[in-house]
Amino acid sequence: MIILDAPYASAPLLDYIEESQHPVLANEFTEKLAVGGRALNLVDAAECARRLEAGERIYTNSENALAWILDHVDNPTLTDAIRLFKDKAAMREKLAPLSPGLFHKTVDRAGLEAVNVADLPLPVVLKPAVGFCSMGVYVIEEPDDWARAVADIAWREDGWHERYPESVVGGNEYLIEGYLAGTEYALDAYFDEDGVPHILNILRHDFAGPEDTSDRMYLTDSAIVDAWNDRFTAWLAAVNEVVGARSIPVHVELRVDGDTIAPIEFNPLRFAGLGGTDVAFFGVGLRTYEAFLEDESVDLAALYATRPGKVYSMSLLNPAATADLSAPFDHETLLAHFSHVLSYHRFDPETVGFYGFLFLETDAEGTGAAERDWLLRSDLMEFVGGAL
Repeated sequence: MIILDAPYASAPLLDYIEESQHPVLANEFTEKLAVGGRALNLVDAAECARRLEAGERIYTNSENALAWILDHVDNPTLTDAIRLFKDKAAMREKLAPLSPGLFHKTVDRAGLEAVNVADLPLPVVLKPAVGFCSMGVYVIEEPDDWARAVADIAWREDGWHERYPESVVGGNEYLIEGYLAGTEYALDAYFDEDGVPHILNILRHDFAGPEDTSDRMYLTDSAIVDAWNDRFTAWLAAVNEVVGARSIPVHVELRVDGDTIAPIEFNPLRFAGLGGTDVAFFGVGLRTYEAFLEDESVDLAALYATRPGKVYSMSLLNPAATADLSAPFDHETLLAHFSHVLSYHRFDPETVGFYGFLFLETDAEGTGAAERDWLLRSDLMEFVGGAL
């Protein structure tokens, strides 16, 4: 069963749904796709709920679908997993034994201003207990950073809630947790009917500096897959000893520092958002959602071994804090910076909050590394106000 919803379903996903004719919930978003010419096998709400209550595998492209499932489906195994995975504070508490000694505390929104920063073991990370795409995430290194973060939340939170429902971006609780130095990774994975984890994407999340919390640069290649596949699979197995999830896909963000793996967030029923999981399709021809829904065996290392020396990246093009989102953005001039664009999708920044999603193939070294570094650090302001 598939549930599609706003703001965006990628072309590779829609192509697969048309080919497979998996049932898709009929809603405003999918009915518009059908009117636009997509041959989808639409089913009504009652049929969708019946399938999910019977335990059929479910994949969504959008976290907007979570609220519908929680409201319409009587399947505690599924709905309890959704609630747990989406609650960062609850997951942090449940998985605390896997990263002992890492500070964490939950504060309600009204209490943020009253927090005594002197009581916090800086540096810490402040983020919504329910969140999406790094919205509301702040690294607090100095006491003054706290006041700036709270002020920024007050300025931005109305916009977050206008774009996304409460089940996607919650505003009532915030999580404060110790900042773990090291490297951040993102996984697209699923737990099968026996709770065994299967990894379909391993992406390193690079940042321009300690203050950067954007989703500007995720990348993968054969070296990353070879180095981390076994260790992350074992970690997910340990996670599921505690959680007990079954037949569910997850997008997982985590940070590694030496022997410590600390979870950042688990996003249920989907893989990398806004079509980001398609980096595997553009890179090595793997449709992650097909592998999950069809229960296909995937040898990730073998797939990437066929692309030696190549790096595959996805970049969510976030605007600068001072950018006018109503101003034109020169997409074509931006794309001319890169030697091999695999795919690019434009977003309406006033609606989605981002300019677009960019997928690249680059060489691991030389010009390719320079292209990735430029993209990671650019504020993109040179393209604002230019041609559409």
